[in-house]
Amino acid sequence: MSDPLDLKLNQFFAGKAVRKDLLQRVKRGTNVPSFVLEFLLAKYCATDDPQEIEDGLKVVLKTLQENFVSPDQSNGAQITVQQKGQHTFIDKIQVYYSEKEKRTWARMANFGSGRISIDERFFRDQSERIYECGIWAECTLAFHPVEDDDYSFYVKDLKPIQLPRFDYDGYCRLRANFSRDEWLDVLIRSFGLEPSKMTQRLKFHYLARLFPLVEANYNYIELGPRGNGKSYSFSEFSPYSTLLGAPTSASSLWWNASRKKVGLIGYWDVVAFDEVGVGVVVKDLEAFQIMKQYMANGNFTRGTGEVTAFASMVFLGNIDDAIRDVVNSAEHNLFKPLHKVFDLAIQDRFHYYVPGWEIPKASQESLTSHYGLIIEYLASAFHHSSRKVNRFAYVKGACKLGSGYAQRDQTAVIKSVCALLKLLHPGSDPTPAELDEYLAYAVEGRRRVKEQLNKLKADDEFAHIDLGFVDASGQTRVIYCPESAQAPATLRPSRVNRLPGNDVIPPTIFKSEVKVVENAAPVVVPPTPPQAVAQVDLVIPPVAAKPTPNAPALTERHYRIHYDAVGYSYQSIMGDYLPGAKEIVVEDAYIRHQHQILNFLKFCELAVRLAKPTKIKLITKFEDETEKAEALAKLATIGESLKAHDVELTVEVKETLHDRHIVLSNGWTVKIGRGFDIYQRPDDWLHIGASDMDLRPCMETSVDIFRSK
Repeated sequence: MSDPLDLKLNQFFAGKAVRKDLLQRVKRGTNVPSFVLEFLLAKYCATDDPQEIEDGLKVVLKTLQENFVSPDQSNGAQITVQQKGQHTFIDKIQVYYSEKEKRTWARMANFGSGRISIDERFFRDQSERIYECGIWAECTLAFHPVEDDDYSFYVKDLKPIQLPRFDYDGYCRLRANFSRDEWLDVLIRSFGLEPSKMTQRLKFHYLARLFPLVEANYNYIELGPRGNGKSYSFSEFSPYSTLLGAPTSASSLWWNASRKKVGLIGYWDVVAFDEVGVGVVVKDLEAFQIMKQYMANGNFTRGTGEVTAFASMVFLGNIDDAIRDVVNSAEHNLFKPLHKVFDLAIQDRFHYYVPGWEIPKASQESLTSHYGLIIEYLASAFHHSSRKVNRFAYVKGACKLGSGYAQRDQTAVIKSVCALLKLLHPGSDPTPAELDEYLAYAVEGRRRVKEQLNKLKADDEFAHIDLGFVDASGQTRVIYCPESAQAPATLRPSRVNRLPGNDVIPPTIFKSEVKVVENAAPVVVPPTPPQAVAQVDLVIPPVAAKPTPNAPALTERHYRIHYDAVGYSYQSIMGDYLPGAKEIVVEDAYIRHQHQILNFLKFCELAVRLAKPTKIKLITKFEDETEKAEALAKLATIGESLKAHDVELTVEVKETLHDRHIVLSNGWTVKIGRGFDIYQRPDDWLHIGASDMDLRPCMETSVDIFRSK
């Protein structure tokens, strides 16, 4: 049932809004990006008539079935074009220039071909992203039957799903028809969530996840429970954001010296790292050394030159400890889950720490059935804001920060307020009361960073944690984090010697019985006279140290390997999950050609070395009897070799097989979109990477490692 905000949104943003519950209905069971699905929903379900919506949904599902292919269906997709003469696909297409051949080619990720002929008229007026990371589009491919030519397919038609151009001024004019709170609810609904069930503070937490998308070179960290939507925000909400799994190599992230090309940092608005906890395997420490310079200045040095980029950095992870225990511990801090490579230098560069423990796990009840803006449209507005809108001078002039701010504190707070203005007030300025609200929220996120640094550092470098500002009435306000406002172990670590009056201390919070209120608003305390400080009895209850486990617990992992990325051998991807798997079942429909069988052999070698299984079962299929006979003979040779290691290999042929995954008897399942076939063919078998798969460039694919049901 539509409400007044739905009607208003459709009145002013006609054709740019979509019912978000329809996205959830279509999203289940498919790995198509949300902005692609919303493109189809806006095309076929732009109505309030229930029957027309149902008919439109059928068309959307049929379109996906006929036109979207996953990477493991690439061979069948190419055969379809060859047999039919042409076919339309929904896929990610990239145009690149071959210097050797002096011509352009197109590459389509899921179609599985990097040598597709494309005429200039199809990309001449497109966004530059078609050359960089590619764009999603409806691509009609045709078969090229000329045997003398060295390509089989060409682009016959191209209709971008991502907007080639964006009218930011028009976006600002339309936004002006909404109040601040109405627009905040529009943004939350565009996430697919229902704001009427949230507090204002929770709305701001969700909004904070958008800060890196609208403010260039923004450093964001969020630690919290699993399943609260952290990863979704940066993998699905914007085509200008990319979510990485394990920290990638310096050449993939920063600069590829052999190709003389900037890495991922130069092509995205946001580069997000998922699962940054202690269990992450870090192989390339150089990536983190460069990261320190980039997070501070937005540039990094490679060779004799300097590279400037605008991508924001996002770090996501899980925190399993009770927040109450951590903030009241003299030993632990809220950066505890981070890998040791995230040292004080990197931590001090975080602009905002979102308390992910205050964000509830995603549930059906939290989803909205109302309208929100189409993700692609909103993401284009954010992209424009990030690259072409600068509110820094306005915010710096309008805000009066308190004393004791280091330069990084000031920059962090101002950039956070800038992000809020870009999100909530595009093309306009906030009221003084709204600006105070934004400052309080911005200061809290930076204070949370500084409190942890103060607990970690053995001296007073970060001791001034009581950050504040002068509000519209002229009163100085000091902001406290709700979780630590009554935690002496965090507010005043015992190793620090302070003079009375150095910092503002709320005189009522130091008690032997500490009570922490979760999900509370930031604590705002007016300045306390210095003499009141001397009257405070600081009582710090002893906290017993918790035993540290010998090895980090394995967690589920979900990430994407990008085209040309390196550092993803089978051991890097799944090695940690193999020990204890006495029986292994591999389902893969494409273990038939020589290189695919060799890939399977590499996996068997890894399994023998790490898992020491007794049984490996391969379930696969073949195109014809000749292929079957040849492949089974080679697999039999592998089976004989495995017997020497007390491993029994069985092969089952299943003609209806489609999925690719590895099921381990220790309870884990590994699902790689392209199966074992994730590597590019080397240009020369005597080149680096031909033998060491950690150095071999990859194809684009997804990786999901999860507990078996």
